[in-house]
Amino acid sequence: MSHQTGIKANEKLKKFFAKCHNGKTRLFKVTIENEELTLAAQIESKGTWEDDFRKNINKLLENDQPTYVMCRLDGKNDTGGYRWLLLSWSPDDSPVRQKMLYASTKATLRQEFGGGHIARESHASALDELDSVIKEKSPGPLTSEEEMAKETRVPITMDTSGACLNSLHMPLVEEAKGGLEKFGSKLVNYLRFSIDLDEERILLDLCEQIEAKELASKVPENSAKYHLFRFQYEFGNESKQALVFVYSMPGYSCPIKERMLYSSSKAPLIESIESTLGAKIDKKMEVDSGKEVSEDCLIEALHPPEPEVAKKFDKPKGPPNRGAKRITKSVRQ
Repeated sequence: MSHQTGIKANEKLKKFFAKCHNGKTRLFKVTIENEELTLAAQIESKGTWEDDFRKNINKLLENDQPTYVMCRLDGKNDTGGYRWLLLSWSPDDSPVRQKMLYASTKATLRQEFGGGHIARESHASALDELDSVIKEKSPGPLTSEEEMAKETRVPITMDTSGACLNSLHMPLVEEAKGGLEKFGSKLVNYLRFSIDLDEERILLDLCEQIEAKELASKVPENSAKYHLFRFQYEFGNESKQALVFVYSMPGYSCPIKERMLYSSSKAPLIESIESTLGAKIDKKMEVDSGKEVSEDCLIEALHPPEPEVAKKFDKPKGPPNRGAKRITKSVRQ
């Protein structure tokens, strides 16, 4: 169906969207109730996404009721944000009207959640189709242009390099350029940038020497920011150093214009920073709150643990009213 229903996410679901990118939530279920998209259930991460999906998907599905299930994948996109799988469950036994309602509301769910975070979409109408959801090959991370196009669904113009939107390659004010010079000379180890939404230029908010434990306090709860931090730490009995770029966006509490401008301007800013410093950024992260940039979180992001070997998927049993399977015998000639 090409048209949408006008159904929107309720406030509880919007607030959940703003918090579920922290890496703790693995799966959550969204239903349509009272003409609103509603959070019906959530499950925290315990193992790999494949293991968590296998163990919990049956708990979230009903044989005669369509629903949406979002599953956080283990991989991240080029800005450090987690990638998600959107599963549309539309069982054969459900009413046709329900199927149509959920099919025509999926685009709204995608937009409300943030299309740039959704790396995969799958559809299933029977339990024995769930095995193929895991086996599907996951596509690579979306580019900045693809994120912008999926989020806003408006035409965009790319340059020949495909690096960024030309119209959103915002200039750095002189103070911001001076801050990068100080950072490159190691006079400071932390810079915070913001966007002048009216003038569409990048400003320098903070230029300081801080400890790693102070970084969390620099992430505001009501506005988006860019952060550049030279992280010095101990790992494996060795002293290490890493350049970390953090894009903080406190979810849907920010206006859509602010979210769009920050999302589409981060890649050009990263290029400008790397060009000015003459060094590559070691880790790019996308966070919702300061809790996600603690010293332990930074170390884990720079040195992620080895994933466990995926276990064989136990196919769930079908509905009890299906009856015994029919056996076809071959006839000898």
